[in-house]
Amino acid sequence: MSLFDISDRAQQLQTDLLEFMDSHVYPAEAVYEEQMRESGDPHFQPPVLEELKAEARRRGLWNLFHPHPGTGAGLTNLEYAPLAEIMGRSHIASEACNCNAPDTGNMEVLELFGTAEHKEKYLRPLLEGTMASAFAMTEPAVASSDATNVELSMVRDGEEYVLNGRKWFASNALHRNCRVLIVMGKTDPSAAPHRQQSMMVVPIDAPGVTVMRGLPVFGYQDREGHAEIDFADVRVPVADVLKGEGEGFAISQARLGPGRIHHCMRAIGMAERALELMCRRASSRVTFGKPVSENANIQDWIAEARIEIEMIRLLTLKAAYLMDTAGNKEARTEIAAIKVAAPNIALKIVDRAIQVHGGAGVTDDFPLAMAWAHLRTLRLADGPDEVHKRAIARQELRQYRDTAVSASTNGHKVAVS
Repeated sequence: MSLFDISDRAQQLQTDLLEFMDSHVYPAEAVYEEQMRESGDPHFQPPVLEELKAEARRRGLWNLFHPHPGTGAGLTNLEYAPLAEIMGRSHIASEACNCNAPDTGNMEVLELFGTAEHKEKYLRPLLEGTMASAFAMTEPAVASSDATNVELSMVRDGEEYVLNGRKWFASNALHRNCRVLIVMGKTDPSAAPHRQQSMMVVPIDAPGVTVMRGLPVFGYQDREGHAEIDFADVRVPVADVLKGEGEGFAISQARLGPGRIHHCMRAIGMAERALELMCRRASSRVTFGKPVSENANIQDWIAEARIEIEMIRLLTLKAAYLMDTAGNKEARTEIAAIKVAAPNIALKIVDRAIQVHGGAGVTDDFPLAMAWAHLRTLRLADGPDEVHKRAIARQELRQYRDTAVSASTNGHKVAVS
């Protein structure tokens, strides 16, 4: 047995998902693009996507991310990793299987911290794929890579809280099926830094909630949207506070750990598809009397891509294995490491695939330009590279700091922090 052995059921799901991708998802990509163009609406919900969702559900390829048996597939992180990677090869596959962010993270939050009413009103339709949701944490006025900076005020007034402030990059808020927001704000500015924040469930059509605009990302208006949202005297019942006042930071950490590794799994899938496209293009195009694939630098790119994909896949599997066996907290260094490595390496491979495609690579005739924009954005989403590197470095230095303190104490010296 190997360290990364998975169940027979998980292996069968891989086989079934690969067949679904070949028979339905890849052929649907062109139909999806045509329906989007014909609609003239960047946030249109194309019928082909609903058809894919029905087919995925019929095949049992539904809620694969969800670890809770009964409501989800009941897979471990290690078992889900290859499935997320497969879905990451197409920009429509994750939603087709109801495994798309931010709904996945929001479903997990509602499962763990929601009330019975939240679960009936929001979690059930999210699990059924008939509703979408958004996560409102990032703010335009502060450096939101430090979650303790959030300023949106949540002031208690009797049995309600009154919300005032502005959020942006609330992904999914412009999705045609979006009905609910999970909002993080500040309930007690005088509390300890990590106890000042709370999270609340807020209907997107609540009085005072105004979706200002969808933010373009490298010129793309993503279908689900990245919204700037204004909250003006929005009244939220006390019952809609998740877990309790002051628990917002803890919930955000519980939510972002799995979400980060899911992003990395999908990024590997993007890298695999980019490598495939690069190989096919290099083999089929001729320049200066020989196939492009015979050039030494192109062969170097292909070889390096294979090596680097295998490296980030193994790091992803290790992080997933630790999450399953030791818990998310014990896997935090590996999660941070793969969150830096996967988007950067996938981005490099996609960039080289674009180069091999020439001018075609920057058009919408191939999925590479959109993949590049998504991956470059992923270096900021769920925490920028620098925050994760800082966390890794601090963890790495801690063992030497503790050793230094111990040595100084044994030598009857006072350690200087």
